[in-house]
Amino acid sequence: MKVVIPAAGLGVRFLPATKSMPKEMLPVLDRPIIQYVVEEAVESGADDIIIVTGRSKRAVEDHFDYSPEHGDHAALAHLDELSERAKIFYVRQRRPRGLGDAVACAARHVGNEPFGVLLGDTINVCDTPLLRQLYDHFQKLGGKASVIAVDVVPDSKVSDYGIVAGDEVSPGVIKVTGLVEKPALADAPSRYGITGAYWLTPAIFECLRKTPPGRNGEVQLTDALKLLLEKEPVYAVTFEGTRYDIGDKFLWLKTNLEFALRDPQFGERLRTFLTEEVGAPPPRRPPTRRSTGSAPVG
Repeated sequence: MKVVIPAAGLGVRFLPATKSMPKEMLPVLDRPIIQYVVEEAVESGADDIIIVTGRSKRAVEDHFDYSPEHGDHAALAHLDELSERAKIFYVRQRRPRGLGDAVACAARHVGNEPFGVLLGDTINVCDTPLLRQLYDHFQKLGGKASVIAVDVVPDSKVSDYGIVAGDEVSPGVIKVTGLVEKPALADAPSRYGITGAYWLTPAIFECLRKTPPGRNGEVQLTDALKLLLEKEPVYAVTFEGTRYDIGDKFLWLKTNLEFALRDPQFGERLRTFLTEEVGAPPPRRPPTRRSTGSAPVG
C-alpha cells in the first residue's frame, strides 16, 4: 500500500517558530505532528510512504532516520519500529504551488496504483485508522472510484474548506456530483467539508497535469477532483473518529491540551494544575471517538 504525505507547506501561521523548523515537526505532547501521520499510514497498512517536502524541511527526513548518538533509547523504540514496517521516501516540491502540485510530485513514485493521501499537519484519532476506513470503502465500491473523507463543518467554517455536493447512496456515503473550493456560505452546496484524507485512483495524476494554477499560483487538489469526476465516480464518506487540524497556533495549543488531558502520565497532574493553580474548573476528559453526524447535501 502506497501513501503520499504532503509536508511542503511554509507554515507562515506559526512564524517565527517555523522560520527554520518545519511546521510538521512541531510537537504534540511527546512527538512531532508528522510522526502521528506516519503512524496512521502504517497502521492502515502502508508499507511504502513518500513524504513531499520542501526547502528547510530536512528535519523531517532526519527524524525518521537512525541516530547512532541516541543508541537504543527506549523512547525511540516505536519510531524505529515505524521505519522497519514501512519504507519512507522523500521528494521535494521545488516551489510552494499548492496541495495538488505536491501530490503530483509523487506521480513517478506511485505509478499506476491507487494510493492514499494524508496531510502532514493533521492528526486523526480513530479506532480504525481513517485511511484504512477510506481503503475499505474503496474496496466495497469496486476498487475503481476515488474516496475522500468529509466531515460536517459549522457555518462559520464553510469558507475554509472544499465543500462537496452529491447524493447519499448509503449511510455516510455520498456519490459526489460537484466540489467547490472554499465557497461563501450562501454558495455552499452542503456542509460536508473535505478533511484532508483521500484514497485516490492514479487517474488523478492526469487531472493534476491538466489543472491550471488558481489563486496565488497554487494547483488545488479540489480542482483536479472536479476533472476526475468527468472520467470516473468519486465518493465522499463520513468517518468514525476525531480529526485534529493543526492549522494555527490556537488549534495546536488546543490539541496539545487535549492529548495531555487523556494521557495516563500527565492527565491527572494537568487537571490538578488547572484547578488549583490556574483556578479553572477541571476540563472534561476529551472523547477518543465520535461518530460524524449527518447534514443535507445537494
